[in-house]
Amino acid sequence: MTAEQHAKTELAVVGAGPGGYAAAFLAADLGMRVTLVDPRPKPGGVCLFQGCIPSKALLHVSKLLSEAEEAAGWGVEFAKPKIDLEKLRSWKKEVVKKLTSGLSQLSTQRKVNFVQGTAAFIDSNTLEISVARDKKHRISFQHAVLATGSRPAGIPGTTIESPKVMDSTGALELEDVPKTLLIVGGGYIGLELGSVYASLGSRVTVVEMMSDLLLGVDKDLVKVLRNRLEKKFDAILLDTKVGRMKETKKGIEVTFQSKAPDVPAKTFEKALIATGRKPNSNDLGLENTKVEVDERGFIEVDGQRRTTDPSIFAIGDVAGEPMLAHKASHEGRVAVEVIAGNKAEFDPRAIPAVVFTDPEIAWCGLTETEAEAQNRKVDVVRFPWAASGRALTMGRTDGVTKLLVDPETERVLGMGVAGAGAGELIAEGVLAVEMAALATDVRLSIHPHPTLSETVMESAEVFFGQSTHIYRPKRKSKS
Repeated sequence: MTAEQHAKTELAVVGAGPGGYAAAFLAADLGMRVTLVDPRPKPGGVCLFQGCIPSKALLHVSKLLSEAEEAAGWGVEFAKPKIDLEKLRSWKKEVVKKLTSGLSQLSTQRKVNFVQGTAAFIDSNTLEISVARDKKHRISFQHAVLATGSRPAGIPGTTIESPKVMDSTGALELEDVPKTLLIVGGGYIGLELGSVYASLGSRVTVVEMMSDLLLGVDKDLVKVLRNRLEKKFDAILLDTKVGRMKETKKGIEVTFQSKAPDVPAKTFEKALIATGRKPNSNDLGLENTKVEVDERGFIEVDGQRRTTDPSIFAIGDVAGEPMLAHKASHEGRVAVEVIAGNKAEFDPRAIPAVVFTDPEIAWCGLTETEAEAQNRKVDVVRFPWAASGRALTMGRTDGVTKLLVDPETERVLGMGVAGAGAGELIAEGVLAVEMAALATDVRLSIHPHPTLSETVMESAEVFFGQSTHIYRPKRKSKS
């Protein structure tokens, strides 16, 4: 392609992650001429190439290793696992390759014009795409959807340029398994990757500046995970900040600032900075449009995902939190429906969130933390997995399932789960919240036995004081 080439399209989608390709595919299904632009050679975005998918592949291996170790308590002993890192990396890459190839095929079948390159706005209806060194071309569009995602956020003034200091992308490359690993940040990224490396043999230390892991997540759910991680990790340092990081021959020397007295400096073979992500809203030429960006770098959008520029929409991480792939996908479809002239708005009652550690944590709808902040009266009903026959057969009785129920209307407002497979169980909570289900609806829906899904049903039974497997005094009548 030469600099003079100038194409036209109805819809230009910038970013081919779960939000971008979902938008492009639906637009094509609705009969639009679509151009999808991304720096990578195939659709998939960070989620597929460097995030959700490769991390879950490694987390599956991590869980398998943990289960093999725990099986000794049931009378089944395995030899110590031998880790073939090269084969493990190849398997992870093969998973990514199959999925990206599938998306590429779907793109071709839908006649989506996929362009590998980096896009920037010339004006509100024109993109300039850098496709190779000194090669650019322009695309005129009627509408555009920005789905540029996010990138790892570092610690200003603290981190150093060193191959011994990784971000989440580098950690997923799995170049080696360091004997000691420092995780800076107790959010879901740090805990997930820390779990992987700990299972593979690293002695992991997590440092978190807040008073608990997973800021904003209900404490009872976090407690289930923290109790298990305290046994798996070398140390979890809360209320602690990283002071100085210095590269030495032995690794990364780190000092700490903590509420706890005399936390000594320590040297780690490697360090992983996992302190969150920031939106990719810079270097897009937005100053040449009417698009407005807030102080955090998020593009401002309305309920239809339209920016302050009538021809440009934004979805996914770049359009605000929560930064979740499934949220981006739904936003992308809403934006396209609006562009197509249909009535649509992004107004979910429940966006599920999952931390894919072992045990998993998942929640949706109203959380207990949010209810307390809003001074909102709710009835929180919990079913402990110690009373679940299925959890007992799995040796995983440390879990809990809870529902948040409006005490007046008996409507299910939210759900939280901590335990094995929580990410699968939470979908029932999403459906209940979105459909304004009552606790009675959940209680009377017959769940298969013996399963972990029964814990959802029995949580609803707890609300009425009628759970078969635990005792709770009958709730008072609303009258």
